[in-house]
Amino acid sequence: MKFALLITTLFGTLSGAQQLEFNRDIRPILSDKCFFCHGPDQANRKSKLRLDTEAGAAYLDKRVFVERIKAEKPAMRMPPIYSGKTLSVGEIATLERWVAQGAQWEKHWSFVAPKRRTPPSVEMAGWVGNPIDSFVLARLEQNGLRPAQPSDRGRLLRRVTFDLTGLPPTPAEVDAFMADTTPGAYERVVDRLLKSSRFGERMAIRWLDAARYADTQGYQSDGERVMWRWRDWVIDAFNANKPYDQFLTEQLAGDLLPNARRDQIIATGFNRNHRGNSEGGIIPEEYAVEYVVDRVDTFSTVFLGLTAGCARCHDHKYDPLTQKEYYQLYAFFNNIGEWGRYVKYGNTPPYIAAPTKEQEKELTELEARHADARKKWEQTRPVVAQAEKRWAEEASKSNEGIEWMPGRALQTQMKLTGAEGRFDGKREISAGLQTGGFGYLDKFTVSLWMKPEAANGAVFARGKDTSEELGYGLYLISGKLQFHMTQRWLDDALRVETEQPLALNQWHHVTVRYDGTRLASGVHIYVDGKQAKLKTLLDMLNQSFFATAPFRIGGGSGMRFTGEIRDVRVFMAALHEEEIQSLAPRESVNEILAIAAPNRSEAQRAKLSAYFIQNVAAAQLRSAWSNAFALGEALTKLRESLPSVMVMQELPNRPDTHVLIRGAYDRPGAKVDRGVPAALPPLPASATVNRLALAKWLTAAEHPLTSRVAVNRMWQMVFGVGIVKTVEDFGSQGEWPSNPELLDWLATEFVRTGWDVKGMIKTMAMSSTYKQSSRASDELIARDPENRLLARGPRQRLAAEMVRDQALSAAGLLVEKTGGPSVKPYQPAGLWKELSNDGDYVADKGEGLYRRSLYTYWKRTIPPPFMMNFDSAGREACTVRETRTNTPLQALNLMNDVTYLEASRKLAERMMLEGGPDAGARIGYGFKLLLARAPSGREMEILRSSFDRARDRFQTKPGDAVALLKQGDSIVNGALDKTELAAYAHLASLILNLDEVVSKE
Repeated sequence: MKFALLITTLFGTLSGAQQLEFNRDIRPILSDKCFFCHGPDQANRKSKLRLDTEAGAAYLDKRVFVERIKAEKPAMRMPPIYSGKTLSVGEIATLERWVAQGAQWEKHWSFVAPKRRTPPSVEMAGWVGNPIDSFVLARLEQNGLRPAQPSDRGRLLRRVTFDLTGLPPTPAEVDAFMADTTPGAYERVVDRLLKSSRFGERMAIRWLDAARYADTQGYQSDGERVMWRWRDWVIDAFNANKPYDQFLTEQLAGDLLPNARRDQIIATGFNRNHRGNSEGGIIPEEYAVEYVVDRVDTFSTVFLGLTAGCARCHDHKYDPLTQKEYYQLYAFFNNIGEWGRYVKYGNTPPYIAAPTKEQEKELTELEARHADARKKWEQTRPVVAQAEKRWAEEASKSNEGIEWMPGRALQTQMKLTGAEGRFDGKREISAGLQTGGFGYLDKFTVSLWMKPEAANGAVFARGKDTSEELGYGLYLISGKLQFHMTQRWLDDALRVETEQPLALNQWHHVTVRYDGTRLASGVHIYVDGKQAKLKTLLDMLNQSFFATAPFRIGGGSGMRFTGEIRDVRVFMAALHEEEIQSLAPRESVNEILAIAAPNRSEAQRAKLSAYFIQNVAAAQLRSAWSNAFALGEALTKLRESLPSVMVMQELPNRPDTHVLIRGAYDRPGAKVDRGVPAALPPLPASATVNRLALAKWLTAAEHPLTSRVAVNRMWQMVFGVGIVKTVEDFGSQGEWPSNPELLDWLATEFVRTGWDVKGMIKTMAMSSTYKQSSRASDELIARDPENRLLARGPRQRLAAEMVRDQALSAAGLLVEKTGGPSVKPYQPAGLWKELSNDGDYVADKGEGLYRRSLYTYWKRTIPPPFMMNFDSAGREACTVRETRTNTPLQALNLMNDVTYLEASRKLAERMMLEGGPDAGARIGYGFKLLLARAPSGREMEILRSSFDRARDRFQTKPGDAVALLKQGDSIVNGALDKTELAAYAHLASLILNLDEVVSKE
């Protein structure tokens, strides 16, 4: 049984007289061996006997129970042989003793609200620095153990600096701390580290693992998405020490807060970080379910520490969570109008613009300037109208012909006069490859005059002349105008159709405008200057439809036009409605002037006004118009350049939620409403039942899980393993807390102090428990290998990002800039090309190679190899438990990866330039850069010997020195002797590979 060794180790061998605790000693056995048949899952329950509830256990026949677990006949023995489970001799003895002691049953500890615990009295009261130490020391004294000696100051400084910032201390910081022997020196270090912007970055990376953040969609091509502004929000929230209850609420339901700010809505990107499938052959309804399931599972893992996903298909087999309750939680996240097929490249609605602070400032200033210009233009309009009226009266008397049309962004014009514009249902005209070569993200407008004589035909097209071919085009289908944009006809295309047919044998001006959004809503068709009502036939355009075929007039997709087409104009912009209206009149300016003003059409008046303001009006009036127009275009361009974030957005009419039979998307069962598990506190009776109510429910002081789960993950971050080791599972299959009283004190303290994250981490870092030396005897390691009793300080290998960031920092290469888009550091050549059809990986140049690993571009299907090699989470699903392994691949990575070879070279340069005049001083300086201490005598002897051997080698083989110094893009200091530099680089590589360097001690 998986908890038996742990329980024996932590609490000693239980004597016959010692009172058992149900949750600690009995529930783990029942959960592992008995709940499968006698637990929460009604469908799988083999008898009426339940061992997971107090009422069920009350009916336990104690005599029969003991007889069945001890039965010699396999047919009578429990658990049954077909279950594949057996009770060990020790487990049988424990259960028998439980029965002898009265078979008392207790509600699972994690479903009972934490109680404020009084720190226990201890013998070594002088060792206690804060209440954490009282709880830890009491447990040590119960087990006959004493705490370790305090860590030496250098190691302690390095430990706390890594824990709070993810980076090592600088030599100056080491020297300052060593020199400060006044009271409070260590606390001042902790306070300094907590105020550093590095703190938010260090905290954020674990939150990104939990939130399954990545820069790509996942699945197949794994196209890029843009969510880094949500990552910036997380970093800023930690640095600002946003209270955890607020941090939680904004991510779950920031969009539902009263008068929600943009940053609060951005926070809800937490719920949209899941994978999104853009494959053509999927069933969107199936994946729409998968996305909501992912949100529910992430919610339950991150905030409740429960494996709720086990109840998707049936009642949970171990915890009090029914399938109905699972879908009641599901209903909270099933209301954002999300379609199951995601956009292949970019963000999928709903999303919002997410400008950076600098962009926000620029946007605000430009919006103000545009508003001011618009106001001035509106104030000028009456003067313009009077001036236009006077001009029109005078100009109408002139016989001068004025031919004018809007020409902004005009790419091609084909007048097609006379017979050239006559189409007989067989001919077409090619405008060549230089016309209309647009992709699906390009804005464009095509306008023309047409007189159709048949109800079917191609008006214009850019694509091969075969049916349903890749490209775009305008067609007459049964008299209605249809506009197509096609990558694949059935499942990767956009098609809209006018509701009303076009009258045959009449001239019409037709304009198609596309805004580059990939959406059917981005297509507008104007007939005679008026916007036509459209019906969406298909709205699944997901990738570029760029066609190598020429732009055709009168033909395309195997169809031909019958009638006349004139004056085809192709614009490389999505024209404004006023411009489109100006295109519609066939009459020239002077012909419109000849029409009495009351008799002019709306389009004719628009054309006349546009011509006047752009060509005739006084300079001051033209300036007012052109300034407003130019600023409007600049504002549009800026808005379109802003990063965006996928967010939550409630629909006005909430869709129904059903229990899905066996979890299948197409097998809806009973309808359910929003709700929370009955085993947990109820929602407030007066609450509007939505995600905001769910967040408030989570952060209520009496909630048994939220604060416990949060402080347990902080404890894992600082001490290496949670008080509850199974940080993802506080349920029956999870591990019993190593110190339940301490966990409850931390949880209640967290709430009492206003959910103060920095305050809680400081409390942990200031404890004598934390400040212990990590050295341990063989006997203690054998007795407590995972340091659950905390008789020594924490020691573990550094997290993946810290291994790399430490090397960059020590080498002086690290570029520290908070926030911003993801970057692409070095990666093995051809890796993406081998595993993806989405092109090869191209590393950045310059600072992108040296940013903190937090900002590394994360492709889900091919995560960064150096991160995965050192046990980083894969980000395809929520991960909250940190793991560590030690493999030969890690050593190969550190010795051969260009990142570490370049870092070794630059570290060598620092040793030579900053370390001192001789080899001993330089070696000691490099050692101190990484370990915050000087090498011992024996260590210096080994390092000096290694350096001498390397120097001798490079002197005899200078080519090897040159090859080593070529690694990486950074410039080699040409003033330094290459042989000596290579020798120091070799030594720096050795130091970077030391176990102590890649570990936190």
